[in-house]
Amino acid sequence: MSFIDLTQIIANQGFPIALSIFLIFRIDRFMQQLVSTQKEGYQQIFKQVSIVQKTLNQLNQQNRDYYSLYCNEIQRELSSIKAHIKEAS
Repeated sequence: MSFIDLTQIIANQGFPIALSIFLIFRIDRFMQQLVSTQKEGYQQIFKQVSIVQKTLNQLNQQNRDYYSLYCNEIQRELSSIKAHIKEAS
């Protein structure tokens, strides 16, 4: 086997192997970046969802407080109307 034959074998079979290894490393780096970006995106989504949940809980509590006060006022009004009706009869 001559040196030329050996260089042809390495050139014909070594280059595709080297290219494949290079591409595998590039794809691996790309996949790692993709996964880390996806994790960051999920974290941002979870933060935003928790902020929305807090805001909704606060609004629900404000609505409960408002309607509780409103119902108390209505009950006082009804009580005074009943008292006036009893006085009138």
